[in-house]
Amino acid sequence: MIRLCSASESRALLLRKFGIDFVQSPVEYDEENLSYATAREFVYHASKGKLAAAEAAYGLEIPLLVADTVIAGPNGALLRKAKDRADAERILRLQSGAEIAIVSCVHLKSPKRYFLDLSATHYRFAPFDEEALRRYLDSGEWQGKAGACMVEGFCKPYIREVRGLESTAMGLQVEILRPWIED
Repeated sequence: MIRLCSASESRALLLRKFGIDFVQSPVEYDEENLSYATAREFVYHASKGKLAAAEAAYGLEIPLLVADTVIAGPNGALLRKAKDRADAERILRLQSGAEIAIVSCVHLKSPKRYFLDLSATHYRFAPFDEEALRRYLDSGEWQGKAGACMVEGFCKPYIREVRGLESTAMGLQVEILRPWIED
């Protein structure tokens, strides 16, 4: 059993899909004041802050699992969670017809182990259909998603090339993490 310190439905879905027993216990951490320029730096420091908050809130009786995900857009632009619909549209238009990297950093900590992984999955997208983009924006499904991107949802039909794991893009590289989870 592990403690998933995240409210993410995608991360919970991935753990269930891989048959990993967990309890979901979100943790509060304000990453808005982090000012790192690259996706790798940002996601590492945001996830490290979440780990410290989780350890303070829950201790290590149950191993803690925290993660953070951001997008490195065209020219390395750091694309975080959209603040509102207009921001989501701006971010998604940057990704339309472009190549991006979805970067996830995962920490698993218990009294006996500490595991850290920083991985990226690269996508090349075809241009997004205007009507489909409008429907996606209207749906609100982009809320809370790094770069407003859902590779398992809206973005899926536009994927032209993938390098890396889909689970990394969904926010939790379970295939890499799984061997480190204690029985």
